[in-house]
Amino acid sequence: MLGLELVVVLGVCVLAASVASGRLRVAAPVLLVVFGAVLGFVPALESVSLPPEAMLLIFLPALLYWESLTTSLREIRSNLRPIVLLSTLLVLATAAAVAAVAHALGLGWGPAWVLGAALAPTDATAVSAIARGLPRRTGTILRAESLINDGTALVIYAIAVSITIGEQEFSTGVVGLRLLLSYAGGAVAGLVVAWLAVQVRKRLDNPVHETVVSILTPFAAFLLAETVHGSGVIAVVTCGLTLAQVGPRIVPADTRQVSYAFWGIATFVLNGALFVLIGLQAHSAVRSLDGSEVLAAFGAIGLVALTVTGTRLLWSYTTPYVIRALDRRPQQRLRRMGARQRLVSSVAGFRGAVSLAAALAVPQAVTGGGPFPFRDEIVLITSGVVVLTLVVQSAVLPAVIRFSRLPEDTALDEELRLAQTTASEEAYEALPALAGKVGVSDVVYKRVRAEYEHHLEVVRAKEAGDEEVARSEVEYTALRLELIAHKRATVVRLRDEQAIDDIVLRTVQRKLDIEEVRLSRREPEED
Repeated sequence: MLGLELVVVLGVCVLAASVASGRLRVAAPVLLVVFGAVLGFVPALESVSLPPEAMLLIFLPALLYWESLTTSLREIRSNLRPIVLLSTLLVLATAAAVAAVAHALGLGWGPAWVLGAALAPTDATAVSAIARGLPRRTGTILRAESLINDGTALVIYAIAVSITIGEQEFSTGVVGLRLLLSYAGGAVAGLVVAWLAVQVRKRLDNPVHETVVSILTPFAAFLLAETVHGSGVIAVVTCGLTLAQVGPRIVPADTRQVSYAFWGIATFVLNGALFVLIGLQAHSAVRSLDGSEVLAAFGAIGLVALTVTGTRLLWSYTTPYVIRALDRRPQQRLRRMGARQRLVSSVAGFRGAVSLAAALAVPQAVTGGGPFPFRDEIVLITSGVVVLTLVVQSAVLPAVIRFSRLPEDTALDEELRLAQTTASEEAYEALPALAGKVGVSDVVYKRVRAEYEHHLEVVRAKEAGDEEVARSEVEYTALRLELIAHKRATVVRLRDEQAIDDIVLRTVQRKLDIEEVRLSRREPEED
C-alpha cells in the first residue's frame, strides 16, 4: 500500500504547494522541498527515496522534451555562444572547483570529481519554475543552458565514476573524445527520432494516437542515444527543438489541444513530485548522521554551495569582458548586458533533481569488491547543496531582479501584434480566391467578408488606442459567454428530463466548451 499512499501524498503536496505559492508569494519548488523534508518525519515514509533510474530514464526525458518544445529556437541561435560556453566550459569549471574544495575537505580526487560533476549542471525544471517573468533573452539563455549542460555533466560524471571504480585511467584525450561522441551521437539520434516521429504522425489522423506518439518520442530518442553511447539529454533536446519547428505544419488543431493539455498536466505533476522527493531525500541524508557529524556536514554543504554559486558569479563577471576584448563587432556591442543584469543569471543557477539522481546513482562498490569511497558523503553534500540553492537563491532572486533593473521586454508583445495583424490582413486579401476555391455561394462569401472587415476594424482601432471599440468588444464577448451558458443549461435540462442521452449532452457540451474557451482567453484584437 505504500506506493498508493505515496501517490496520494505527492499529489496532495503538489496541489497544496501550487495553491499556497500564489498566496504566500513563495516559489512552489521551495514549498515542495519543505513539504518533502517535513514528510520525512512520517515513519511510513522514512524509507522512500528518489530512484536514480526513474529520474534519469523516466522523469528527465519527459521534462526535457516539454521544455524543448516550448523554448525559442530563434533566441537560442542568436545567443548560441553564451549558451554553449555556459553548458560546456562553465560545467567543467564548476566541476573542477567543487572537486578541489571536496578534495581539501578529505575526499579522494575520484569521488571529488564525481561530486563536482553531479553539482555542475543547473536544473531545467527549477529554472523554469522559479525564474519566470524574466526578459526573453535572459530566460532563454537560462533555460537552454539547463537543457544542454546535463549532457556535459553526465559525461564527466560517468568518466569520474569509471576512474574511481578502476574501470579506466584518466586521459585528457579520452575525456575530449567521450564528450565529442556523446554530443554528436545524441544530436544524430535526436534528429533520427524526430524524422521518424514526423513520418508516423503524417500517417495518423486520430488525436489520441498522435498523442501516444508524442509521449513515446522523448523516450525513444533517449533510448537510441544511449544505445549508440551518445547523450540521451542532447538527443531529447535536439528532437524537441526539431519537432517544435516542424509541428505547426503537420499537427492538426485537435491533436495539438490534446497533446498540450496532456504535457502541461504531466510535467506539472512530475515537477512537483520531484521537488517533494528531493526534500524527502535531504531529510533521509541528514537523519543518517549522528549528532557530532551534523555540524561538520552542514559546514561542508555550505562551503560547497558557496563554491558552486561563487564559480558561476566569477564566470559571469570575467568571460563577458574576455569576449568583449576579442569580439568588437557592432552587433556584438548591441547585445552586451550590464553588470547589474548579469547578476540575475548568476543567482538563477539552481541545482535540482538531476544532481541528486546522479549522486544516488553512484555505485555501491568498486571493481575489487570494496565500497565506493565517500559515497555517503557525496549523497549528503549533494542533497544539502540542492536544497540550499533552491531555498536561498529563490528567496534572493526577486530582490536581485529589482536591483538589476532589467529592461522592459516589449518585443514579444510587438511580435504578437504583428502576427495577428498580418495573418488577418492576408487572410482578408486571399478571401476572394479562397471562396472561389471552396466554391461557396455569394451569400456565404459576403457574410465571411463582413466578419473579417469587422475584425480588421477592431484590430486597427485597438492599435490606434480607440477605447470605445475595445470596450464594445468586451461587452460583445460577455454577451456571447452568457448565451453559451444558457445553451449549456438548456441541454443539461433536456438530459435531466431524459429527452436526450448523456452522449448527446457530451457532444454538444464539447463544442460549447471550445467556443467558451476561445472567447474567454482571447483579447479584443484576437479573432
